[in-house]
Order: sequence, then structure tokens, then C-alpha cells
Amino acid sequence: MPETLSIELDTGTLHLELTPGRVPIRRLLGFASRIGSKRKFLLVSKILGKHYPVAPRLMSWSYRTLARSALASGIAGGSLWIGMAETATGLGYGVFEAARREGLDNALFMQTTRYHLKGLPRLEFDEAHSHATDFFLYYPPLPQERDLFLAADTLVLIDDEISTGRTFSRLIQAYRAVNPRLRKVLIVSLVNFAHANDRATVAAEAGVDLEWIAIRHGLLRFDERTDAACDAVRVNASGNGECKKHLLAWPGRLGMRHPVSLAAADMAILTGLVNSPADRRPLLVLGTGECNAPAYLLGRELERRGWPVKVQSTTRSPIRPGHDIASVCRFEDNYQDKIDNFIYNLNPGRYRKIILCHETPLCDALLDRLREWQAVSVRIELDPQSSNAKLHFFRPG
Repeated sequence: MPETLSIELDTGTLHLELTPGRVPIRRLLGFASRIGSKRKFLLVSKILGKHYPVAPRLMSWSYRTLARSALASGIAGGSLWIGMAETATGLGYGVFEAARREGLDNALFMQTTRYHLKGLPRLEFDEAHSHATDFFLYYPPLPQERDLFLAADTLVLIDDEISTGRTFSRLIQAYRAVNPRLRKVLIVSLVNFAHANDRATVAAEAGVDLEWIAIRHGLLRFDERTDAACDAVRVNASGNGECKKHLLAWPGRLGMRHPVSLAAADMAILTGLVNSPADRRPLLVLGTGECNAPAYLLGRELERRGWPVKVQSTTRSPIRPGHDIASVCRFEDNYQDKIDNFIYNLNPGRYRKIILCHETPLCDALLDRLREWQAVSVRIELDPQSSNAKLHFFRPG
């Protein structure tokens, strides 16, 4: 029998009708109200590592689960795996990495981005319900990656949750215009609430074989309530349009063919910076915006070495406190856009140390957080040819 839930939010009532599944929905999701968006509710993932602190081993489980399901569907020839900015960039990389470790070959990972990279050609599309609707998918600059990008047989699109699938429809159509050889599309998510009519529309517009993969499926309906106080809030989520090449070190936006490796020597330095044997609280590894996969990689390596760890990330997404959002920390972004960024459900006192993992150079916004939390800075730098990461450390005196 289908499971039904009704959740009363400040902005309305969310109704879920769930098909049977092995994982209880409350272990996967919490719920909250969004600000400055056409969609007034938010599904707060408890396994994504974005709005909620999550153990790396739980994130790894979700990556393997989705990767194995994608591979079981049949991926022949070259494949392009895309994580959707900003929320699912880490999820996208994690599923791709898990698939590679399960034997996937001849594959390329990329992520969409909201950042401008001057001089690079790109596909453009939008996400109608988002607080920031402009997304770009850049062409890989290296010849091998570019060839695979333009000739992939299978396109794997990865997001944390799906309500209609319209964003994917726009992306598929834009991509097919440059790759008419495409034969199959997989839409992969943690949860999928697209209605049958929406799925049929996306499949028809795709024009190729299309499959949906998720840990839980169901239907979603939201009865919105007029809320003048909420509707009056205006959030700046548009960048300044300047080129960000000098700030972006994570190569997911330009194409990755191999999993990232962290050097044992760098991890030894990091453990020395956070070691306090008498303190049994977990570490928190905190990623930033679209660059949240490195936080998972650091957290996973620390966890493998026996440390209790949680992983989370900052976000542009504005959310009202309440329900599954216990607290809101607001500050300026570290990408020179002067955009509000947020961390949700953060209680620094719960952690022995916060590790702030970022790709950009240190700036006032990051330094303020480091000093406030007495945190450790880890800036990641990667060689896109080898996928070997170099970690740079800083701890305020």
C-alpha cells in the first residue's frame, strides 16, 4: 500500500504519496519552507550532506546504491555523467566515482555551474523553480574530454530530488543539439516525485530511451498558503557576471575522467592539525557552494582513519528557519559576487574542530568564519591531467 504524509509548513501543506521502498522516507528527508523561490517548500535531504550534517559512510552508501542501479540499466559505449548545480554537484561526482570503482569505463563527469568562464563555449538552460535560474554547461577544453562530451552514447543526469523533471528536459534538448548520436538518458536522484504526466512529457521531449532511477519514488502535491511576510523577502542570488576562472580549482565544471586521489602525506598533516585525543566529538568538514565534493573526499579519508566525521556544505539557497532547519548562519560568499551564503543546522559546539574546505583563495568572508569557529582551512588544488589533489592548509593564529 502507498504511504501518505502531509507536512504543515509556514508556506503551505506538502502532501507526499510514496510507493513502497526499503528506506523509510524520514531517514532520507526532512522538510522546510523556501524563501525567494517560485517553489515554497524544500525537501531537506538527510543523506546529501548539504543542508544537514551527514556521515561520509552514509553518503558513500547512497552513491554506491545509485551507481549500481545506473550500471544495471545498461551503459554501452561512452557516457557523460552530469551533476546539477549547486545542490547535487557533490552527489553527481560521488555517483560517478562509485560507478568508476564498479568498473565503468570510457566515461566523463561534469557539473553544471552558475559561474562565468570567459572565452569557453557552453550550453545554457534554466531551472524554473529555483532561486537562481541561470545554469551553464561548459564544453571541456581538452581534446579527449571534448570528443567524449560530443559523442556520448548515454547521458546520466544526477540531482538530489525531482519534482517535475522540466529542468532535465531543457538540458537534454540543448545537449542533443550538439550530440545527435545520443541513444539513452538516465535520470538519477535520491528521491523522485515526478508525476506520470511529467515523466511522459520529459521522455517524449528527450526523443531517446529514458529511464528514471531513485532510492524512493512517489507523488508530491503542495497546497500553497499566501504569506505576505515570506513573499516580501528578496534574496540576491545573481552573480556579477565576471569571469571566475581565477577562483575555480575544482575541475568538475570542465570535465573529469578519473576519481580524485588525496595524498597520504597531506592527510597526515591534516590529522595533526585537528588531533585532540581527549575530545570525542566529531569533526565537521564543511564544503562551499558548488565545490562540495572535496569536503566529502576529505571526510571519507578521515573516517577511514578512524575519526568520527560529519560533512556539510554552504549554499546560496535561502530557507526559512523552522521544521528541519534548526538554525541559519548567513554570510558573504567567497566567489566575489557579494551573494548571501548560508549554513543550516550548524552548532559549532558539537564538533571538536571545523575543517573549511574550499577551492578559492582565502578572502575576508572565509577568514571571518575561520576566526569565529577557530577552524582549519583546507584549499584544494587539482591537476586535471592526473586527478591528484594537493591540499594547502591554514589555521588562524
